[in-house]
Amino acid sequence: FILPKKHKKKKERKSLPEEDIAEIQHAEEFLIKPESKVAQLDTSQWPLLLKNFDKLNVRTTHYTPLPCGSNPLKREIGDYIRTGFINLDKPSNPSSHEVVAWIRRILRVEKTGHSGTLDPKVTGCLIVCIERATRLVKSQQSAGKEYVGIVRLHNAIEGGTQLSRALETLTGALFQRPPLIAAVKRQLRVRTIYESRMVEYDPERRLGIFWVSCEAGTYIRTLCVHLGLLLGVGGQMQELRRVRSGVMSEKDHMVTMHDVLDAQWLYDNHKDERYLRRVVYPLEKLLTSHKRLVMKDSAVNAICYGAKIMLPGVLRYEDGIEVNQEIVVITTKGEAICMAIALMTTAVISTCDHGIVAKIKRVIMERDTYPRKWGLGPKASQKKLMIKQGLLDKHGKATDSTPATWMQEYVDYSDSARREAVPDAVQAPPVAAEQVKAAKRKRESESEDASPVAAQPLRKEKKKKKDKKAKAVPESADGPGDGVPGDGVPGEGVCRAWGLAGTWGGAAANWA
Repeated sequence: FILPKKHKKKKERKSLPEEDIAEIQHAEEFLIKPESKVAQLDTSQWPLLLKNFDKLNVRTTHYTPLPCGSNPLKREIGDYIRTGFINLDKPSNPSSHEVVAWIRRILRVEKTGHSGTLDPKVTGCLIVCIERATRLVKSQQSAGKEYVGIVRLHNAIEGGTQLSRALETLTGALFQRPPLIAAVKRQLRVRTIYESRMVEYDPERRLGIFWVSCEAGTYIRTLCVHLGLLLGVGGQMQELRRVRSGVMSEKDHMVTMHDVLDAQWLYDNHKDERYLRRVVYPLEKLLTSHKRLVMKDSAVNAICYGAKIMLPGVLRYEDGIEVNQEIVVITTKGEAICMAIALMTTAVISTCDHGIVAKIKRVIMERDTYPRKWGLGPKASQKKLMIKQGLLDKHGKATDSTPATWMQEYVDYSDSARREAVPDAVQAPPVAAEQVKAAKRKRESESEDASPVAAQPLRKEKKKKKDKKAKAVPESADGPGDGVPGDGVPGEGVCRAWGLAGTWGGAAANWA
């Protein structure tokens, strides 16, 4: 006989207890330090964008650390709130815009935004971005969503399996038209349902609870109507709750309106900011799913002013970066500088030593958080010195006292770019010239209509010229009114070819 195999018990991974965000802030200092060799660190428990940074590809470990900026969790409370967001549990009845306006009034900030409108009766996850974090609202609105809803069927069905099958059928790309009462135009559009499943069905009350993961802009109310049509009994949405929006779910420290109010009251009256730091999260939390690119401190402010993200400024980069992928550019302290579109893959970054790595999509960091570190090279320093000595004018342009060697060696790229642009502007295409002429003619005719008294002498002169031309050209047998080019008034055939015969006729009528 065969002995039964003993099933080995799977080793349960010991998950570390989830520390509170306020405790993490005071645990230790989190930043990437300049080193001569790559150090072995366990950064699996580091917060936000610095998590597992030791697994990033290293381009160089040498950089000059600047005493500016700070770890997102250790910002001063004012900056912390202005660059944060709240994972709010929206209550039933008030609209999303009302809730956001109340948050703005409670926290006394200038600007707030949310991650996607919820109907007044719908509850659940509403990400409220504060001031600087509102720059991420657009990306959060287009992120995927998850809902738990209750559908009421108008007639009884055989069982829950029928409802479950119908839900599975309604996955993938679906046509949807917004409900009768909607804030948007009722146009037919395609929305994708990634996954859906039935949780429970009550045959007595004909109520079904279901979970759905879908694209942003999907109407669950419309989905419930389609579900009823598919089952042949009719249906409508009874209740709805959003359980996830983007990377934030209802399990990720969701707070209520009362929590926000209490946290602000505690700070105002007792100067205790711990509760406020638990309620508000740094904006970097929303970007943890993006691929990362770590920049040197000296390159940060240039990017904030819109400079290209060049390869010499990169310290570390993540695996799996693809061209046109959305990535996040961060500092050595874990602060988000900007969102960018990658122009190089990970393989290209590792083999190149120059070039543009990514183009900026949205700058997040405030300008001059870090000091300006451009214009400090040898040529720029020499130019500043020559301006100080009076060898160049205040704009850095050559004067009579400028040395000849400088004029031969120095190349002003801004001037050369302007010179290249000028010929293109001078050599206008013929079509554009024709359009300009037509526009001028139209303006002239409008001005003539506007002031007929002033235009009378000019019209008489034009009439005389036209009569002289008509006499000079002998009339053909067909007559001047035919559509043959070259007959009648000179230039009339050309005008007809350009579709301007009516304009000439109208002008002749005016002169008459």
